[in-house]
Amino acid sequence: SLEEQVMLAVIRTGEDAYGMNVRRELEEVTGRDVTIGSVYATLDRLEAKGFVTSRRSSGADTPSRRIFAVSPPGMASLVLTRDTRERLWLGVRLKSS
Repeated sequence: SLEEQVMLAVIRTGEDAYGMNVRRELEEVTGRDVTIGSVYATLDRLEAKGFVTSRRSSGADTPSRRIFAVSPPGMASLVLTRDTRERLWLGVRLKSS
């Protein structure tokens, strides 16, 4: 899901996890076009659920940005999602055409 992908992109971008960087990471890794609006809408939804947190960056030479991080409940959700997906794939054999 997009929420899972956004949280993973936040983790991958680390301290530079502001909206545009998260979008770039998603596009680079998934190869799909993602609008900045959908990234921010997803980040806002994740923050409302408590899965990500945000803070304002502070620097004299850089513009203020909202920096995101995955919270402990968000990490737990990612682990659960990955574990569930792996269990579902166990024993699945796809036939190639």
